[in-house]
Amino acid sequence: MSGKKVIMLGNEAIARGAYEAGVKVSSAYPGTPSTEVSEYMVQYKDDVYCEWAPNEKVAAEVAIGASIAGARALVCMKHVGFNVAADPAYSVSYMGVGGGLIFMVADDPGLYSSQNEQDTRMVARAAKLPVIEPANSQEAKEFLKAAYDLSEEFDRPIVFRTTTRLAHSQSFVELDERAEKEGKAYEKDVRKNVLMPANAKGRHTVIEKEMARLAEAANSLPMNKVEMKDTKIGVITSGIPYLYVKEALPEASVLKLGLVNPLPKELIADFASKVDELYIIEELDPVIEDQIKAWGIPCKGKDLFSVEGEYSANMLKKVILGEETEVKAAAENVPNRPPILCPGCPHRSVYHVLNKLGIHAAGDIGCYTLGAVPPLSVVDTTICMGASISSLHGMEKAKGKEYIKNWVAVIGDSTFLHTGVNSLMNMVYNNGTGTVMILDNSTTGMTGHQDHAATGKTLQGDDTYAINIMGLVKSLGIKNVQEINAFDIEGLEKLVKEEVAKDEISVIITKSPCVLLTKGAKPFYRVDADKCKKCGMCLKPACPAMEKLADKTAYIDTTMCTGCGLCDSLCKFGAIEFVKAGER
Repeated sequence: MSGKKVIMLGNEAIARGAYEAGVKVSSAYPGTPSTEVSEYMVQYKDDVYCEWAPNEKVAAEVAIGASIAGARALVCMKHVGFNVAADPAYSVSYMGVGGGLIFMVADDPGLYSSQNEQDTRMVARAAKLPVIEPANSQEAKEFLKAAYDLSEEFDRPIVFRTTTRLAHSQSFVELDERAEKEGKAYEKDVRKNVLMPANAKGRHTVIEKEMARLAEAANSLPMNKVEMKDTKIGVITSGIPYLYVKEALPEASVLKLGLVNPLPKELIADFASKVDELYIIEELDPVIEDQIKAWGIPCKGKDLFSVEGEYSANMLKKVILGEETEVKAAAENVPNRPPILCPGCPHRSVYHVLNKLGIHAAGDIGCYTLGAVPPLSVVDTTICMGASISSLHGMEKAKGKEYIKNWVAVIGDSTFLHTGVNSLMNMVYNNGTGTVMILDNSTTGMTGHQDHAATGKTLQGDDTYAINIMGLVKSLGIKNVQEINAFDIEGLEKLVKEEVAKDEISVIITKSPCVLLTKGAKPFYRVDADKCKKCGMCLKPACPAMEKLADKTAYIDTTMCTGCGLCDSLCKFGAIEFVKAGER
């Protein structure tokens, strides 16, 4: 295997790097663009234990525990997940490590699948955590292996920062054999591992010294490399922007940083002294630029470039060289294609009922966020994981019981187990009222159908106990707990009316699996044009499998239809016919 070259996604290469580095434990919560790291890790399950945790905080604590025991450990998440893991991350920064410990955090410049565009480097710097950033799949593998060595040498947990472009792009990777690590023997060390104030005060002094020592070592680390060419233009960059720099400015001198916190002051100062004009090219926040300017080194950066979104080679050419790149104009009159719920999605029937009843929904993170867009237009808020329940509680405390009788909180099954349980507990504890709808589609849908604590399967494919969500909710002391099929729209409408009218907490669990979990041939429906009254009722839920013909007759694209029956339940004229799977 050693020496073989294969094409790998950045996320796949990270999983390979963890395997080759001798990692023993990996824990994560799925979140685009980080999810595939753990999914690729499963192929190494004979050597690496890997799991889905209920949330990123728990995942981080699992990895920290493995590190304390002396094993190399990995925890993976997206940038907003790092916020959830911030409590243990800030604390373990003071503690240091036993076995090497890496926080793999994937940022999302351009907001392809996230609610914000935060820069993990800023969070890591505040937590006094070193940050390493690769630029391609080969570096993703090699830098991760180097990160474990640095973690153990300098007693520092390390943030391994990637971005969407790195996570989901491919390049060649040269494979190596796994380095079996026996792991460090556990040593009881209360001053290091028990962060009571007196101990933490001493540890703060230690980590400042270790960060200073790492900053000095950074001046000669191989992952920080100088490429001297024409000295008229010098660029300091890291990660994916390095590739844009090489394409746009092939003759420029470049200092490519692999370790971006702490920065190598002597190396940077020496490089800056050798170029006429120094540019700092980094996506999102001016993390590198601000530090360099604080050292009194003249440079240009965010005065020329945006703090928003992704960069490109064309952008660099235009700003630095004044060169416009000819690109074809976008096609005109292209239909707008906003994201939509899939044909047969159980969330659609739920939102149809809520829309009909004129009910507002405090939303959460997941596929069901798409209930915010027309024509369903039900979801009014989306903040963060678990916030639907908490924010509904806040509305009730601000405006009273009557105010929220035309509101519900909607949350998915995976998100409910992530942080929704705590929010519901808070409603109970603080005598709240309101209706919570748990849209249970038996999977973590938006990130690609990962298992969770209520599905009965682990990341490694083992059977396990499936948390009973209804039983869990009842255990909190909530009396009004109802479960219903999401496609029973008459029953659901009746149930919602009853529950929102109550002056106590109600929980409605709409239990229907994600349609994409079912493989093979599906039943479908078709329209009998002779019976269709052209009333348009079947079109109201905006199923993408349905359309209106020129004469206003409804039409179902049978290649898209999944046989959910929502349209049939809305047709009062028997114009929609059921067709069994495999029949035409």
